[in-house]
Amino acid sequence: MDFFSIPHLLLILVIVVVLFVVQNTGVVEIRFLFWKMAMSRALVMLFVLIVGVAAGWLLHGHVKRKN
Repeated sequence: MDFFSIPHLLLILVIVVVLFVVQNTGVVEIRFLFWKMAMSRALVMLFVLIVGVAAGWLLHGHVKRKN
């Protein structure tokens, strides 16, 4: 049985994500222009990741169409 099979890699990924969330439960305050909110540091990082992936996907499509 190969250790680097999909189920093993998914299990490792889930463990890493759970450890990350448990270690980053502190509340941080986010201020942008006139908005102000407080949320978990892990949620802030997840939001930034989602925005980055969406921006990369949109820019990739734009560059691909341009060529």
